[in-house]
Amino acid sequence: MAVLVTGGAGYIGSHTCVELLNAGVDVVIVDNFYNCKKSSIDRIKALTSRDFKWYECDIRDHEGMDAIFKKEKIDSVIHFAGLKAVGESVQKPLEYFDNNVNGTLVLLDVMRNNGCKKIVFSSSATVYGMNNVSPLTEDMQVGGVTNPYGRTKFMIECILQDLYVSDKEWSICLLRYFNPIGAHKSGTMGEDPNGIPNNLMPYITQVAIGKREQLGVFGNDYDTHDGTGVRDYIHVVDLALGHVKAVEKVDGENGLFIYNLGTGKGYSVLDVVKAFEKASGQTIPYQIMPRRAGDIATCYSDPSKALNELGWKAERDIEEMCEDSWRWQSQNPNGYPD
Repeated sequence: MAVLVTGGAGYIGSHTCVELLNAGVDVVIVDNFYNCKKSSIDRIKALTSRDFKWYECDIRDHEGMDAIFKKEKIDSVIHFAGLKAVGESVQKPLEYFDNNVNGTLVLLDVMRNNGCKKIVFSSSATVYGMNNVSPLTEDMQVGGVTNPYGRTKFMIECILQDLYVSDKEWSICLLRYFNPIGAHKSGTMGEDPNGIPNNLMPYITQVAIGKREQLGVFGNDYDTHDGTGVRDYIHVVDLALGHVKAVEKVDGENGLFIYNLGTGKGYSVLDVVKAFEKASGQTIPYQIMPRRAGDIATCYSDPSKALNELGWKAERDIEEMCEDSWRWQSQNPNGYPD
């Protein structure tokens, strides 16, 4: 039996596949390669010395997905596949709802039709919205989201919760990520965004190698220790290991489970800049820009539930996150080869 990983060639998906394979789990990857490159598949194989099946398929392709389930013995699913740029989602809401929400509906229908009722969903701390005070806990009210990307995550959580209410044979785990950064220790796998990065760390690393002139820091008048926004940054390998634990959870019992995956610590934008400069020896020029609509001052997790129920805890600190990000970017200045 195998774990089907949708979006398994992407940033978080590829690191998770490495950890699953290292744990002895059989993996089947499905990806449409819209926002990643096929060469990441070769990097996964090289790092694990294991072969696995992979398919180029869009999760909205009902017939294509059904054929994969018919061919492979899929026991459970980790669902990463989705569009994820906040700004782009504001410009292209229909595309985001179609890809993320409709794609998930197709996936769930195919799973149900093939008797597979175990899924780990890649959700986001964005579902906590604007009105909750950090540290954020899983029992807080969710849904006050401020953009279409976040709304798709919230809608999919609602769909999965309703699905479980309708059929208790399902085992569903919602993982609310905070801010993944870092890269594999080998330097051969990391974050490789298309175009202008939407997230802080890949922008910093591209400034460090000279691809970008300077970093834009959006707001320095927040109620934080240095005026810049504070977030909970988690190493992508710690995040990946959380998925290994989540798969064990859904394999072991039926139910609906919700966990934060974060460190429980907050770092400001300038904290990250300083930590990266120390780790890399590079100077990161930056310019203070106006605040972005929808940004909040502080957002960090209470990850204790994941520790108590999954036995999972983030182990890597901000220095290691920065060191690994720099190793990846400096060894792969243009990201993955086409």
